[in-house]
Amino acid sequence: MSQAIRPPPRAVVWHRRPWFEALQFLLLFGLLTAFAVHGAQSMGYQWKWDKVPRYLYRVVDGELIWGPLTKGMFVTLDITWKAGLLALAIGLFTALLRLSRSVIGPRLAWLYVELIRNTPILVQMLIIYFIIAAILGIPREWAGVLCLAFYEGAFVAEIIRGGIHAVRKGQREAGLSLGFSNLDLYRDIILPQAVPLMLPPLGGVLVNLVKHSAIVSVIAVYDLTTQARTVISDTFMAFEIWLTTAAMYLVVTISLSLVVAWLERRYRRP
Repeated sequence: MSQAIRPPPRAVVWHRRPWFEALQFLLLFGLLTAFAVHGAQSMGYQWKWDKVPRYLYRVVDGELIWGPLTKGMFVTLDITWKAGLLALAIGLFTALLRLSRSVIGPRLAWLYVELIRNTPILVQMLIIYFIIAAILGIPREWAGVLCLAFYEGAFVAEIIRGGIHAVRKGQREAGLSLGFSNLDLYRDIILPQAVPLMLPPLGGVLVNLVKHSAIVSVIAVYDLTTQARTVISDTFMAFEIWLTTAAMYLVVTISLSLVVAWLERRYRRP
């Protein structure tokens, strides 16, 4: 028996090679840096990069003391993981409610998703903090967590609903024919197949959650953005502090993207 002839591997064009993509990134970064330097020089700005590390950390008598920017990053990460877990729970509940056979449930879930996705997050933050949190006595940090969780939860709900719909209908019918309850059906058959499809967009939601967490600065939660504004008002080092703050956000978001990419590769292995 003759062996099947395999087609030759497709050649990768030069402008899609990793070295060219890296070169593009370095060129873009260099242009942005040159633009920032030129803008600062045209304003007569004096760079003070040597003073930035003290706002990240200090060592006093052999003891490590975190600076305000690092403390703000800790608050941002704390808000992010709390809001992320709540957003996943809210999104899963909303997606299952929207897929249920109830008369009122799907309509309530649709109303929540459309209301949250079509109103600004700043307005939602102010409503939750000045009205809901004031009535219920919720601390300002948890008011920010709840606002972020409900906001991102609306997007998570649509991602989960889309992932569940992507599972073939025959899988559901096979599970029901074997006597699976709805809970066992989703837990053992549908969700394990839908999770790999959900990971890339869920990773995007998590990255957006880190960036959107800066909104808590409007209610005086001392996250990274609030601490950066405080440092700038005390030192007038606007360029250095904002560029450092952007780099800190970038490190966190890129790290999350790499973790999500690793999870996606792992769950897609045969």
